[in-house]
Formats: sequence, structure tokens, C-alpha cells
Amino acid sequence: MDNLVPTEWLARELGAPDLVLLDCTKYLPNEPFDGRAEFLKARIPGARFLDIDEAADPDDPLPHMVPTPARFAKVLGALGVSSASRVVCYDQKGMQSSPRGWWLLRLFGHERVAVLDGGLPKWKAERRPVDSGDPVAVGRAIFVPDLVARRLAGIGDVKRIIRQGGGEALILDARAKGRFDGTAPEPRPGLPSGHMPGAASLPFTELLNADATMKDAATLRAIFAARGADDTRPVVTSCGTGVTACVLALGAVRAGLPEPAVYDGSWTEWASRPETPKETSAS
Repeated sequence: MDNLVPTEWLARELGAPDLVLLDCTKYLPNEPFDGRAEFLKARIPGARFLDIDEAADPDDPLPHMVPTPARFAKVLGALGVSSASRVVCYDQKGMQSSPRGWWLLRLFGHERVAVLDGGLPKWKAERRPVDSGDPVAVGRAIFVPDLVARRLAGIGDVKRIIRQGGGEALILDARAKGRFDGTAPEPRPGLPSGHMPGAASLPFTELLNADATMKDAATLRAIFAARGADDTRPVVTSCGTGVTACVLALGAVRAGLPEPAVYDGSWTEWASRPETPKETSAS
């Protein structure tokens, strides 16, 4: 199964018994929307809502950190996702949080998962059918997780990369350039903006076309190369809370580059720790 599927493909496959659609929308704290409420207003027929905050570690104070395999299996099973399912993730903004769903499933060993190119906005712009109201209940399925640890990076990994001067791996930051530079505020109150020493800025929006579809492989490869990402060293992607970092991970895979690891705690964890070095464009 390809990692990115067009709306035409989904329209043909819609209703297939092994296909599960997951709305993976997650809005930022400063956005006046609720993903589940918007899901009830308009969704692709048959879709189910994957709450990224529910598919997370409830005991970690950081937002939507990776859960235990058992918790993830429970959440996915309740959504009717089995180990045999083909899964397509989409979001209400086009392509912002859906790659987080794609990455989570792959992190737990499920390779038959894709992101809908352009998401719900493209689907609706093409006047394809949508549903609203409460979704039809689905039966519980058995999802067997199989953690692929190389797809996940922790704060210790990032500290080691920085101590070694970036030679071990390249850190790519998916946040907007102003947040990276320290000239624009973070959406979470009290959190300073800035970046990790040696990190390169690659706002996730640069990987997308105007309609929120992903750019072609050759263009993506050139964009990554301009930041120093090629086949010579591993990449770790970061963002605010590990969501849009997954857009960069998907883009790298689409570009034919080695798959990055995602720093799950991202800038929210890094900036909140007193011992970690931080930089701004003026530092």
C-alpha cells in the first residue's frame, strides 16, 4: 500500500470491507476548533475519529506522547482496526495531523497505512459525499502492535546528537520559521520559542502545494537536500509536540530518503527542560 493516496483512489475503494478511514485531526491550542466536534459536522463516509490525545500516554504531562503498545492496541481495536486492515488517515485541514496517525500506526508495526493527499478539504472541493451526525458503531477488532523503535527518538537521543555537533544525525524542525527563529510566539502559553542548536528549519508547509497535497518526489528531495538532508546521515524530525514532525517524516519517505525518526517530545519537551541548550536567530 502506498504511503500517500489520492482522492480518486479512495473514492474507488470506499466501502471495501478491509478499509478503515481515520480522521486524525488535531487543532493547536490557539485554534478555536475541536476535531471531534468538526468530525460530527462533516466527515468522509464511514470514517472514524482517532483522537491523538487518547492514543497517547495518559500519565505523561507532555501532550499526546506515544502510548504503550497495549494502550495503542486498545484504542485501535475499539475503532475496528485490525492487523489486517488497510488504513487511510486524513485530517480536516488538508495535511497537518493525519501524518501523525500514519506514523503512529507504522511505529507499532502496521505498514498497510496511508495518508489521504489533500485530506478532507480536497475531498469536499471535488464535491464528493460527506456524512454528519453520530457515526455508526463498529465492532471491536484485534490489533497486534509490534513496536519499530527506530522510528522514535527521545530527548536523550537529541541531546547526544547535539553533543556530537550534529555529525550523528540532522535535526529538522517543522515549525514555522518565526517560531524557530524565536521571533514569533509558541501557541502554548509560557513556552519560549527558539530552536535546538544545530537544527535546520523546514516548515512542514514547504512540502505542500496550495491545495495541501504533497509535492512530487523530485521537488521534495531538492527541498530536503537544501537543508542538508540526503542519504549520508540519519534525520530526526521535530516540531511543537510531535505532530507536524510526522509531515516531514512522510515527505522524506516520499522523496526516497531514509525514513527519519520522530522526536516525540519535540520543542515542548526541549524548551521546558532547564538543562537543554536553546538558540534563537539572534543568539
